Amino acid sequence: MLEQFDRYPLTFGPTPIEHLPRLTAALGGDVEIYAKRDDCNSGLAMGGNKLRKLEYIVPDVLASGADTLVSIGGVQSNHTRMVAATAAKLGLKCVVVQESWVPHEDAVYDRVGNILMTRLMGADSRIVPDGFDIGIRQSWEEAMQSVRDAGGKPYGIPAGASVHKYGGLGYVGFAEEVRAQEAAMGVRFDYIIVCVVTGSTQGGMIVGFAADDRADRVIGIDGSGTLEQTRAQVRQIVDNTAELVGLGRAVREDEIVINPDYAYPAYGVPSAETNEAIRLAARTEAMITDPVYEGKSMQGMVDLVKNGFFPRGSNILYAHLGGAPALNGYAYTYRNG
Repeated sequence: MLEQFDRYPLTFGPTPIEHLPRLTAALGGDVEIYAKRDDCNSGLAMGGNKLRKLEYIVPDVLASGADTLVSIGGVQSNHTRMVAATAAKLGLKCVVVQESWVPHEDAVYDRVGNILMTRLMGADSRIVPDGFDIGIRQSWEEAMQSVRDAGGKPYGIPAGASVHKYGGLGYVGFAEEVRAQEAAMGVRFDYIIVCVVTGSTQGGMIVGFAADDRADRVIGIDGSGTLEQTRAQVRQIVDNTAELVGLGRAVREDEIVINPDYAYPAYGVPSAETNEAIRLAARTEAMITDPVYEGKSMQGMVDLVKNGFFPRGSNILYAHLGGAPALNGYAYTYRNG
């Protein structure tokens, strides 16, 4: 479905799928758990899911003649780190707005992890006090205007690259990649678990897996705590992406599955259960997840397995989207492991 679109390579290529036998055993062994390691997808600033999206956006950036990428996220945003990395790789300037999305008071929260790496790569990182919102933000619009006022030509990339025209294409590619890997491995995945906040990762997967009628098997674990807004944004992305790639049919409402049960207590704030899931993945498989995104999708998967949501014998694919640098911003929480 993606042959018609230009792609600028930022990743190593298809990401590996690994079986997680010790995590499988720790959860009772009734289902088999695998992970697709999009956290290991690139040499650019520790990689992550945003690079899949940016690969299909960069050709438009280059065609536009822009000299500055402008994006937005929270203080510990994985996305702004990846935009900064892409700008450095392309030789462009970068301005990123880092809003105060998370009510977290760790002493080093705004100086380590993602934001440290963003600044190290030369991005102009601007912390503003605005709270969490996945939509189009005034602070982002103002940052783009500041580039124009200085004589530059900005290219705006919204939060998570999600409501960008091409934001869903990378994860259509994820689904196509999984189908090829299933054929090579002799395994078919019954469910795919993925964290959802700004929406284009799950949205792209839904369209990609709709091609073989598995869209409803993509279980989004909400990390936003703003379910209605996230669902509406996923719907928008799904519709746009399905039309863009020529899916040939509408995606039904029941094919968009988002579980809201694990986003508490707030975006970016891990619950005790999130922390337990992070430690379980680390201690069984040395797979490092973070308290904002992957820890919550891991918590969701663990809880669903324990509660018998998946039929016995199911093969579960956990989409590991990256984000481990954010752990540094929660140093006190994990000071003893």
